[in-house]
Amino acid sequence: MYSRKNALHYHAMVLPGILLLLLFSVVPIGFAVIAFQNFKPGRGISGSEWIGLENFHYLFQLPDSRLIFFNTIFLAVLKIAANLIVPLIFALLLNEVRVRFLRKSIQTIVYLPHFISWVLLATIFFDVFSLEGIVNQALGLFGVDPVLFYASNRWFPAIIVATDVWKEFGFNAIVYLAALTGINPALYEAAGIDGASRFRQLWHVTLPGVKTTVILLATLALGNVMNANFDQIFNMYNPLVYQSSDIIDTYVYRVGLNDLQYSLGTAVGLLKSVVSFILVVLSYVLASRFAGYRIF
Repeated sequence: MYSRKNALHYHAMVLPGILLLLLFSVVPIGFAVIAFQNFKPGRGISGSEWIGLENFHYLFQLPDSRLIFFNTIFLAVLKIAANLIVPLIFALLLNEVRVRFLRKSIQTIVYLPHFISWVLLATIFFDVFSLEGIVNQALGLFGVDPVLFYASNRWFPAIIVATDVWKEFGFNAIVYLAALTGINPALYEAAGIDGASRFRQLWHVTLPGVKTTVILLATLALGNVMNANFDQIFNMYNPLVYQSSDIIDTYVYRVGLNDLQYSLGTAVGLLKSVVSFILVVLSYVLASRFAGYRIF
């Protein structure tokens, strides 16, 4: 009876999260039928004309469709790769710091940006990369002409990836630091007795010890290939860089809410959701096969 009473408390604690999940993630699935209709808000879902796959055919005829899918996958893949490599290198370097207070202080400082909203960070980065910002001032010291970073399709994707890594690498490194603490210290002692240097210990003990974690995170990240972070790009991009930064989520926002093409916007979002679901399933299958990770 006592354990059952505690279980009721736990279920009550989880209930608000379940309700929010149902409200914002499950209930909207029923409205995906709009993608197969010529939806008219005045007629509602039941009164709108059924047109089947015409919205999807129209989507792939648009000149912007290939661009937004390419930008989404391109930016997402760059972010996934960078957010795997940079946190790993940082964790390895931080693990070599022997002063405990200094190591904890650095770890705390670098993961604080994770909790800052992109609304605030977008304003800060706009000032940093503006024509008279600190980056152009630093380039001017070397005789380089000012660069319009926020108007350049060449530089803006690099800014998107770099700022995302800067914001998240400290927080992502926590997983690697946890994996490093799980390595048996006796392995380092044995390697040291055999005459292995710090670099050799890193190569033959540390990296094999975190290999499974790296494989697991890489396979799970496969499910995010269709997500390039709407919050970041929506707050940082502008019409001058649509060619290199317009992704599926921002396109759906503009088409569905600004242009009031509800059916087309829903069709784009539904297509993305189906592909993302397939990738998520595939990522968990790969994680189970190569890293022994299972959720069921």
